[in-house]
Amino acid sequence: MRITMVGAGGVGASYGARLARAGHDVRLLARGAHLEAIRSRGLTFVADGTALTLALPASEDARALGESDVVVIGVKLWQTEEAAQAARPLVGDDTLVVSLQNGVDARERIGPILGPQRVVHGVSQISAIVSEPGTVVQRSPFARIMVGEADGRPSARLGRFVEACTGAGIEARESAAIEVDLWAKFVFIASLSAACGMFRSQVGPILADPGTAAFLERLIAEAVAVGRAEGIALPDDQIARTLAFTRGLPPGMRASLLDDLERGARLELPWLSGRVVAGGRRHGIETPAHETAELALRLHAEGRR
Repeated sequence: MRITMVGAGGVGASYGARLARAGHDVRLLARGAHLEAIRSRGLTFVADGTALTLALPASEDARALGESDVVVIGVKLWQTEEAAQAARPLVGDDTLVVSLQNGVDARERIGPILGPQRVVHGVSQISAIVSEPGTVVQRSPFARIMVGEADGRPSARLGRFVEACTGAGIEARESAAIEVDLWAKFVFIASLSAACGMFRSQVGPILADPGTAAFLERLIAEAVAVGRAEGIALPDDQIARTLAFTRGLPPGMRASLLDDLERGARLELPWLSGRVVAGGRRHGIETPAHETAELALRLHAEGRR
């Protein structure tokens, strides 16, 4: 398959490197120093202590990359519309567009630009960072993707993509309830991002301290309540599931929002805690923990500009 990763950061480059290693025609839509490094010496992907360097076609101009079978959107949430516009030349009549972003509204934002019939929600579970231009390091012991059609039915186009991912060593599956899976991920990432950002900490110390651990649980409970108010059938034990998943992470894991905060980059805050707060106001649900996190991080949301 010809697969173009729109964004060659931690998410796009990690999955792209695995797919390329498995023999797929992977291309990267990127920019800046990262793009120049990939062009000059290839993309280096580090996972489990092993480094793999690949020479992949990369450009900041989608017209140079050509139409693709699958376009994967993996950019930060504040780049969504800009990235979708830039990706137009990649999209043909039968192109599948998969969003692997953190929020819950990406499909609704991408659809009007690239065609709603082409765009599906995806859920990514991976932690990876650009350690230096041209090099991406996977920090999590897992790399998982879930994708699903809006009606929950299996489809040939998703089946082909899942097969490609599975053959590349990615844990991938079709979901019959992608909105639920998307919100389950959102509950986790919005809450962990808020906690890591507020406490400037990795997950291990947050869970080890009774006060910060309790605050994280309140963040999770608020996000679950908002999701249910929006009609998402999150299971009765969603809070417990999220806490169990979080406790199973390596202690050194951290939300990417903390990485962005420390290097003065723009934050996904408005689409994470900000989204929980806005949803709570719409539905009359109190969200004091996320309101506190949003307020504490607000002055840093635009980065050091």
